[in-house]
This record gives sequence, C-alpha cells and structure tokens, in this order.
Amino acid sequence: MNLHESPELKKMIDQCRQGRAKAQYALFKQTYSYAIGICARFSSGPEEAKEILNDGFLKVFTQIKRYSPDLSFAGWVRRIMINTAIDHYRKNKKYNESRFDFDQVPDMPDMEQTLAQLHSDDILQLVQDLPPAYRMVFTLHVVEEFSHKEIAEKLGISTGTSKSNLSKARLKLQQVLNDISTSTQQVYGKE
Repeated sequence: MNLHESPELKKMIDQCRQGRAKAQYALFKQTYSYAIGICARFSSGPEEAKEILNDGFLKVFTQIKRYSPDLSFAGWVRRIMINTAIDHYRKNKKYNESRFDFDQVPDMPDMEQTLAQLHSDDILQLVQDLPPAYRMVFTLHVVEEFSHKEIAEKLGISTGTSKSNLSKARLKLQQVLNDISTSTQQVYGKE
C-alpha cells in the first residue's frame, strides 16, 4: 500500500477529520486494495469481504479523530480491518457453525509440489472455503501471527479451542491439497 506518512496523506487525514466527503473518497480509493486484501483472508468470498470492508471503513471514518500521527496509518487501518473481521465473525458465529469429519485424512504425498503449482488466488480460495471458525483462527494465527492466547481473548474461546480449530483447519487444507495432488497425478498419468 502506498500510504507512506507523506504530507499528502496527512492533509487527506486532516480533511477526513473535518468530515470532507471528497477526502474520505480519496482515502478510501488509496487504501482499498490494502484493506480488501486483509478482509479477503477472513471472509468466505468476495461479497463477505466487501461487507467487512464497508464496516471497517465506517469505523475508519468515524474513529479517524482517534488516529495518532505517531502511528503507522497502514498499521492503524490493518488493526481496524482485523477487528472488524473478528466482530463480523462473532456477529455471525451462530449461523456459521459447521462440522468436518476428520476420521480419515490421508497422507500428503508431494505437498510441496502441489503448493508450488498453486497461485496465491488459489490458496486464498482454499482458506476462504474453510468453515468460519477454522478460517478465523487459521488467518489470525498463521497470517497475522496472533498467539493462541490473543485469539482466545479476541474470539471469546479457550486457548484449547483455538489450537483445536487451527489443527482442524490444517487438516482440512491438507485433505484438499491431497485431493488436488491426486487429481493432478491422475491427469498427468503419474499415479
């Protein structure tokens, strides 16, 4: 994101603090790609990512008077988007409960080769396809590097549940990658 602490950014933030719509739109345009990338990692797809993004920008604009120029603006926006994704997850938690059968997770032949063949969009899609509780913990722990204790506090779950959800997310991803690897091997006759 091109949000270096420049005089232009400072001016834009000051104008947003005054409630100027043009400045808000300009700031939205400048931060959109960065923010949607964060939201996508926590969502099940583009529509949910946009919903989180919109809620996040509402918070950015209503809380911009709290932003301190001593902080990184990109970091401040990132924190708001992550917290908005967490709020979205909590709000929809009762609707998102799902189960996954872990009785038979096959071994992972050629995992590194399979991962090397995937593009970042493919990997994002695999994460988005995880059940919401697993996706949330996986993204917070693996991508955002939150500890299980921090995740437990933010989501209102135990650290054991956080660890369990991470383990289940990894198993689900392994199963999907194994299926992709097997399909690739069958297509190219390497079985």
